[in-house]
Amino acid sequence: MSTATTIRSQVEAALRDRIPSALTPPARTIRPVTPTGIRSVDEVLEGGLPIGTLTELVGGECSGRTSLALSFLAELTSAGKVCAWIDVSNSLNPESAAAVDLNLSRLLWVRCGVPAAAPSQPSVAKGFVLPDKYLVPPPIKKGLHGGGFGRHPRNETKGVARAVSELLSPEAIAPRCAEPQRRVKAERETFEPGPVSLIVNGRKAPAGKEPWTRIAQALRATDLLLQAGGFSAIVLDLGNITPEHGLRVPLNKWHRYRLAAERNQSSVLLLTQHACAKGSAGLVLQMLPGTALRDETTVFTGLEYRVEVIRQRFKPTPINVVPLRKPPERTTGATWHGRSAWAGRR
Repeated sequence: MSTATTIRSQVEAALRDRIPSALTPPARTIRPVTPTGIRSVDEVLEGGLPIGTLTELVGGECSGRTSLALSFLAELTSAGKVCAWIDVSNSLNPESAAAVDLNLSRLLWVRCGVPAAAPSQPSVAKGFVLPDKYLVPPPIKKGLHGGGFGRHPRNETKGVARAVSELLSPEAIAPRCAEPQRRVKAERETFEPGPVSLIVNGRKAPAGKEPWTRIAQALRATDLLLQAGGFSAIVLDLGNITPEHGLRVPLNKWHRYRLAAERNQSSVLLLTQHACAKGSAGLVLQMLPGTALRDETTVFTGLEYRVEVIRQRFKPTPINVVPLRKPPERTTGATWHGRSAWAGRR
């Protein structure tokens, strides 16, 4: 036995009670992965998204964040597994989910803040959508004549009913010039207190303040689903919430989700516009804004997305052989195309 090995054994024997294996490198943790259904992304991630950890998808509107999550859930549901989608701002479109072959019968859709009854009255429908001041404003985009494209089709579809109701309202009819104009006093926005509260930095947040009510419901629903088990993937969609509200979530929440995901061997996906989980996320993907495809001159055919790997804690494949030469630099980015339904596959 060499001198170095002898000294190493003596040091580890002396520190056995305080620091076990003090000079022995820890064994490399290998996590199983699940493919996302997008070949270029799976090649960069060496197989797909890891199982048993927290994955954070960071990106803005039209960055492919939701498309990647739906494709990942489609792979799981096609294998007969059950998943959950916790929607804070009511932004999930079931038609888009079904278009990527996602089995909706195996998806639990938790809509936070949505009343149980159908919103037939205007007073009930008022709490159906978050106010615009709590949502991230969409980027300004040029129209078709400016070389770009319009708003997201999902947002345009949700705004049709409101636009028609405002158009047919009595206030929209222009009165005659001779008739006296009655000044209508604008009502101040009020919030009714609710039973849900959230502890932030040792202080109790106001129970009825939006969007804390919905964020608290989403965090509580995630806790319940992780404790119950049986879900292969849980998506927490905070993509439309402003960073100032998302960053106020305590960091111990994300740490608890990571431990629960490791215990249940499930994948937790966090959709945000700014990184919130910090060190609790095992994988962080930065979704860059998509660019319009130029296949046709007058018809919008889809977007080209790009993803960058910001943090990847667990490697799916071990490296047992040390090469003599410096290995080539590993690619950390990938691109893929998301085509519209009318463009078809090419």
